[in-house]
Amino acid sequence: MIERPRALLFDVQGTATDFHTTAARQARRLLGSRYPDLNWSRFVNDWRAAYFEGTKAVGDEWISVATIYRRALDDLLTRRDLELDETARRELTDTWKRLDPWPDARPGLLRLRPAYTLATLSNADVDAVVSISRHCDFPWHAVFAAEMAGAFKPDPRAYTLAARYLGLPPEAIMMVASHKYDLRAAAAEGMRTAFVARPDEYGDPALADVEFEAEFDINAGDFGDLADQLGC
Repeated sequence: MIERPRALLFDVQGTATDFHTTAARQARRLLGSRYPDLNWSRFVNDWRAAYFEGTKAVGDEWISVATIYRRALDDLLTRRDLELDETARRELTDTWKRLDPWPDARPGLLRLRPAYTLATLSNADVDAVVSISRHCDFPWHAVFAAEMAGAFKPDPRAYTLAARYLGLPPEAIMMVASHKYDLRAAAAEGMRTAFVARPDEYGDPALADVEFEAEFDINAGDFGDLADQLGC
């Protein structure tokens, strides 16, 4: 067991929620009758990859994640010559506000909550994080998002904003994520780190980087394992 931090910051999309299964199910529901042979897993992963590229391209003028996802969807549908009406496009884009939790997420958070301040630090829009938290009944004490800093992770401003609002020095905070770039950026700002392996994040375990690394303070198989290692 390591010395306890005082607060835990959680990534949401991919770490606490299973975006791949949720988005693939919705895409199949809205497009499946017309395109039954579409590879839904690849469709979602291409959409997610386009979102990452979109966040990297944001300059000084802020663009919402909802806008990035919608532009990426429109481009993906055009490139694949797929037809989907405006109502269905909006509904599919809103899937990212209703992501289902990993089975271990809420039970693990409930174990951690009495001992730690729990908060999000997500690249999703604030309204999306709130919507996801309601949908999953996540027991956060606070919600922070990149939108509040005007900069997407791994920009240092996102991490320093969370620390400032928590009123804690970075070393008293632990970033929890299934994405190593997120943890490395948090560590660069003085935070401690917990890697949570999500082998099914992209549908195919071969696509996920789940190797434990000595550079992280904790390497965990899920939120229950994280709670174990933090003495809860």
